[in-house]
Amino acid sequence: MIEGDEFVRVTCSAPVNIAVIKYWGKRDEKLILPINSSISGTLHQDELCAKTTIEVNEKFEKDRIWLNGKEESIENDRLVNVLEEFRRRAERKYSRKRPLETEHGPKSSSKWNHIFRWKLHICSENNFPTAAGLASSAAGYSCLVYTLAQLFRIEEDISGIARLGSGSACRSVFGGFVQWVAGQEDDGSDSVAKQIVSEDYWSEMRILVLVVSDHRKPVSSTSGMERSVETSDLLRHRAAELVPKHMEAMTTAIKKRDFASFAEITMRDSNQMHACCLDTYPPIVYLNDTSHHIIRLLHAFNEAKGQPKVAYTFDAGPNACLYLLEESVSEVLALVKHFYGPSDGAAEFVRGRPIVATDLSQKLLDRIHLDVRPGALKYVLSTSVGPGPRLLDDQESLLGQDGQPKRVA
Repeated sequence: MIEGDEFVRVTCSAPVNIAVIKYWGKRDEKLILPINSSISGTLHQDELCAKTTIEVNEKFEKDRIWLNGKEESIENDRLVNVLEEFRRRAERKYSRKRPLETEHGPKSSSKWNHIFRWKLHICSENNFPTAAGLASSAAGYSCLVYTLAQLFRIEEDISGIARLGSGSACRSVFGGFVQWVAGQEDDGSDSVAKQIVSEDYWSEMRILVLVVSDHRKPVSSTSGMERSVETSDLLRHRAAELVPKHMEAMTTAIKKRDFASFAEITMRDSNQMHACCLDTYPPIVYLNDTSHHIIRLLHAFNEAKGQPKVAYTFDAGPNACLYLLEESVSEVLALVKHFYGPSDGAAEFVRGRPIVATDLSQKLLDRIHLDVRPGALKYVLSTSVGPGPRLLDDQESLLGQDGQPKRVA
């Protein structure tokens, strides 16, 4: 954070999260209130994150936003809702006639008593494909909200504000494993995120993201959910009967570090969410042929091992997210390379957290009766469960001294 008499500038990063109990469908579109609770793992920011710089400046003439180097319209209902909520909270905090107390004593109230009226420049970047089923909006909005909280020094719970931007963004406000409570209140006051365990609790947990496609998905999550809520009887059954049982069982599995139960629930819930998409009318298809091949492969692998060693889950896109323990990472990666790796042995096929290579046994391969599909994956990203949002040094600012982006597309 850096500030002067007429400005404050803050840069933060925030993580992606991948749900193991899926959120699909809203009971209130404006407040983004879900029809069911959900649970996710927060992925480590060393591999997947959004980074946002926000400057509030008395001299700025209007609010502006740049995403991945391109200026976008600020007139986005969800974005406007988030900004307005922070300005309301900042006004309540600072529109008093007393100076702000700091560690150095009272600070002049002139800036802080008016800062909520000043305009903002927002610059945000992802280090992963946007809108390709990798929870980009969750990382983006959680980063926006956390950065605004640092900027305006708002210390109360912010997960409910993150929810106003993107539902699953509320889960990225915390590290480790996190639940988003659906809540029952009409105003959404009880629809907030709560941490189940920290990122250090189950330290052996690893994640492999198998990137089948980095293109924008044909049906957005927002549109898909609306259609499912309107037309899918299966979705209503899932929310009322299945998810409550899964939430309880998954929370127990995480706290007991019971991977076998964790894996089965994760895969069942992912399959049920996509079954609801198929039950939607007209049906929505996010998985492709490679996605289905991955599902068959991992079930065959687990069967050959005699117990669940890896779990798959798919958000609204074809990319598979695999949860597995450290002891299985090398073998599962070797399996993925064998079936989907590039024919030219490209070094960039595996990115992120380093993995020690191993060879597959012929005995294992003999038990898996599937065709090999070289080049079916673009790359594999290796990561782990990680912490929540972080405040960064101003040297990492995406905005220059003039309040303009340092990089443009």
